[in-house]
Amino acid sequence: MRLRLSLCAALCASLPVLAAPPEQDLSRVEVKSSTLAPGLLLLQGSGGNIAALTGSEGVLLVDDEFAPLAARIRAALEAAGAPESVRFVINTHYHFDHTDGNAAFARSGATIIAQDNLRTRLAAGGTIGNGGSIARAVAPAEAAALPTITYRDELTVHLDGEAVRVHHYPHAHTDGDSVVFFPGAQAVHMGDIYVRYGFPFIDVNGGGNVRGMIEACADVVRSVPAGTRVIPGHGAVAGVEDLREYLKMLTDTTQVVSRALARGQTLGQMKQAQLLKPWSARYSPEGAFVNTDAFLESLYNSLKAPQVNHGPAVRPH
Repeated sequence: MRLRLSLCAALCASLPVLAAPPEQDLSRVEVKSSTLAPGLLLLQGSGGNIAALTGSEGVLLVDDEFAPLAARIRAALEAAGAPESVRFVINTHYHFDHTDGNAAFARSGATIIAQDNLRTRLAAGGTIGNGGSIARAVAPAEAAALPTITYRDELTVHLDGEAVRVHHYPHAHTDGDSVVFFPGAQAVHMGDIYVRYGFPFIDVNGGGNVRGMIEACADVVRSVPAGTRVIPGHGAVAGVEDLREYLKMLTDTTQVVSRALARGQTLGQMKQAQLLKPWSARYSPEGAFVNTDAFLESLYNSLKAPQVNHGPAVRPH
C-alpha cells in the first residue's frame, strides 16, 4: 500500500518545486494512541496528529491523516476502549496529510466539519507553497472528501458532555484554519499553526501569513488555563509555556525581517546577511523540513503581502 508522504516529508523530499506526488509505503505504519484526559485520545500514525473525543454518543476526530490508515485508526480507537463509530471529523486546515482520510470516514457515516475557506481550497486544488522555494501542486479533492458542514467564525459541537469549540483564525497557517478547544479536558488542537519540527511551514499561497500565526498563538496563550495540553499539528504534545516560547520565536524573527524591510533590504540581501542565524540551531537542524532560508522567505512574503485581518475571529456573545 503506497501513498503520498506527509506534507512535511513530501515538500522536503524534492525542493524547490514538487511536480509529481512522492509516495510512502504506509503498509507498515502503526497508529499509536495515548490518553490525554478521560475520553480524549491522541492518535499518531503518518501525517498530522489526531485528537479523538470518545464516548457513548460517538467519536469526534480532529484531522484524519491518510485514507489507507482509516481502518487502523478505527482499530486503535477500539483498542483504546472506544468501540463507537466516528461520528464527526473536524479538519484544522486543507493540507492532505490532515484531510486525506475524509472520504473514507464520510463513507462510513461521519460528518466532516471545517471552516468555509477550507472546503473551497479542497474543492479547487492548487499549489501549496511559501511563495518561494517550497511549492507543491495538489489536485482537487473528490466530492466525498468535502466538508458537509462549514462555518465562518466559530462553531460548537456538543458531545458526551463536552462543548468542543471550533474557532477560526484568519490568515495564519492558511486562510481556513481551525483551532479546536476541549475546555472540559483542558486541551487544544492547533493544527499546523503550531508545530514542533522546527521553523513552521506557512502556506502563503493558501492565504497563510506569519502575522496571523502570531495572533493565533497569542490568542490561544491568553485563552487557555496554564495546565492546558497543547496538541501541535506535528510532534509531541506540549504545554502553554512551550507554545509561548514558539510565539516568541515567531515574534522576534518577524521583527528582525520587518526592520530589514524598512531599511530597504532585498530578500537576497537578508539571506546573505543570515538574519535568522541566531535561531537556526534551535529551529533548523540539519535536514529540517523548513530550513532557515525557506522560513526567511515565508516571513518576507508574509510581510510584503497586503495587510488584512489577522486577529482572531469575533467570538459570539
